[in-house]
Amino acid sequence: MNNRLYYGDNLEILRSRECFPDACVDLIYLDPPFNSNRNYNVLFRSESGADSEAQITAFEDTWHWGETAEETYRDLILGAPAKVSMAIEALLNLIDRNQMMAYLVMMAARLVELDRVLKPTGSLYLHCDPTASHYLKILLDAIFDARNFKNELIWKRTSAHNDARRFGKIHDVILFYSKSEYPKWNNIYQPYDEEYVKQYYRYQDDDGRRWMSGDLSASGLSGGGYEYEWNGVVRVWRCPIETMQQLESENRIFYTQNGIARIKRYLDESEGQLTNDLWTDIEALRSWHKERLGYPTQKPEALLERIILASSNEGDVVLDPFCGCGTSIAAAHKLKRNWIGIDITHLSIALQKYRLGDMFELVSGRDYTVIGEPRAIEGARELARDSANEGRYQFEWWALSLVGAKPVGGRAGSRRGKKGADKGIDGIINFFEQDEKGKAKARTVIVQVKSGKVSVRDIRELKSTVESENAAIGLLITLELPTQNMLKEGLEAGYYESDFWQRRYRRLQVLTVGDLFEGASLDMPPQHATHRKAERYSPGNVDSAGKSQQGLL
Repeated sequence: MNNRLYYGDNLEILRSRECFPDACVDLIYLDPPFNSNRNYNVLFRSESGADSEAQITAFEDTWHWGETAEETYRDLILGAPAKVSMAIEALLNLIDRNQMMAYLVMMAARLVELDRVLKPTGSLYLHCDPTASHYLKILLDAIFDARNFKNELIWKRTSAHNDARRFGKIHDVILFYSKSEYPKWNNIYQPYDEEYVKQYYRYQDDDGRRWMSGDLSASGLSGGGYEYEWNGVVRVWRCPIETMQQLESENRIFYTQNGIARIKRYLDESEGQLTNDLWTDIEALRSWHKERLGYPTQKPEALLERIILASSNEGDVVLDPFCGCGTSIAAAHKLKRNWIGIDITHLSIALQKYRLGDMFELVSGRDYTVIGEPRAIEGARELARDSANEGRYQFEWWALSLVGAKPVGGRAGSRRGKKGADKGIDGIINFFEQDEKGKAKARTVIVQVKSGKVSVRDIRELKSTVESENAAIGLLITLELPTQNMLKEGLEAGYYESDFWQRRYRRLQVLTVGDLFEGASLDMPPQHATHRKAERYSPGNVDSAGKSQQGLL
C-alpha cells in the first residue's frame, strides 16, 4: 500500500471502499480535535432553544449540534449495528442535544468506519481528555466489544499546576482497543528507575556488575523440574545438572547461608521493566524541544513511537484520520511502517509535506501521494468556490504551499483563517543575507493570494505592504490571469539588489496558479526557510521503550 495523505472530511473518505476496503489497516491512532479548555457546563448546554447561539460562543475545534449532527444521529439509529444505535440513543437521552452530543455522534460515525477498515489483528488508540473519555469508552465498547478493551493509558502531559478549586489537571487519556482477542503485540520495556535498582539489584560482583538473586528451585513450578544433589542439597531444580555446571563455571550462581544455589540476574542483561498503563516518562513538547513545530496540539514523537512499536511491525499500515501536523505519520515512517493520513485543512496537509521533506527528504508525488489537492486550474477554482468548507482560506493555504510560504493568521486545526490583523500579508518566506560584518541578516518575502478577479490595485496594495513592512520582495499569486497594467506596474517597482548573492531580483512578482502548475517558481535568494523545520532524521534514534532520542534538547 502506497503512503498517502488525504485532504477532506475523513468520514467521507473512510466510507469510500475504493480508498479503504475492508480490513486494510493494521494500526489506528487518532487524536480528534476537542477543546478541553471550554467550560464544562457550556459544552452541555442545550442547543435546542432559540437563544442557544447567543448563549454559546462558537469554537471550531469540535462540532455543534445542527443539521449535520441530527442527520448523522438518524443514520446511526437506522443503520449502525444494534449496540451502537442503543448506545447513541442512551447518550442522547442522558446529555441532550448539545456540543458534547454532537461530538459523540460525529465520532461514533467515524469509529464505525474505523472498525470496518481495521484488520482482525489490528488495534486502535484514541487520544482524548477526561472531559469526554468516559463517553467515548461507551461508544468503543459498543463498536469494538467491551471484551476487546485493553487499556486506559494515562499520559502525564504536563507538570503539576494549580486549578481553581480542584486538583491540577495534568494528564490525557488514551483508550486502547483491539479488533479481536489476539492483536499484534510487542512487549515494550523501560529502564528501571534508580530506586528500583537500589532495592532489587543490590548485589555487585567484584567488577561492579549489579545483579539480583533469582530462584533456581522448581518447587511449586508447573511442569516439574530436575531432581539431583547440588552443593550438598537435594531438591527439584529448574535446570538439568549440565546447565547448573555451566552456570557455576560462568560465576552465575550465588549461595545463601544455607547453601541453596540461586542464579545471578545481571542488570546489564535485563531488557528492563515492562511498560505499564501509567506513562510519566514521555515529556510533552516544550518551547526548547527541537521537534516542536508550533502546532498547538502537537504530540511528542516518542508517544507515537511507543504505540507504533507495541502494536505493529515493520511494513504494517498505520492510519491517522485526524493527522494535524503529522506526528504519527513521521513516527510511522521513521519506524518503517506504511502510513495514511487524513486532514480537513490544506494548512495541515502543507505542514505535513514540509515535515516529511525536512525529516526524510520525501517529495509529494514521488515518495507519497496527496489525494484531494487541485491538479488543474478547474480544480483550483472549485476549491476557491467551496464556501461550505471555507474555500477562500483552503485555496489560500494550498496556494501558499505551492511556493513554500508560511501562512500568516492560519489557525492550526481550524478551517478558517484569522481576519483583520494580517496587514495584507497572507504568507511569508524568510531568507538570509550577510551584513557588512559577515553576520546573518534576516529578510522577508511577502506573499499575497487572490482567488477572484485581479486588477492593478492589487499590485499597488502589495507594493505598499512591501514598503511598509520593509520586505525585500513581494509575490502575488493569482487564480486568474493578471492584466497588462498589473504586469507593467510590477516592472516599474524595480529590483531588490542582493550584495551577498551578487544578483538582483524583481521586487514585485506575479505568478498564476497555472504558472505554478507548469513548474514556474518565485525568483529569490536560495538560502531561505518558511517555517520551523523538523530536524533531519538519523536512523537509530528510537530506543526499545519507544522513546525518541532525537530532538529532545
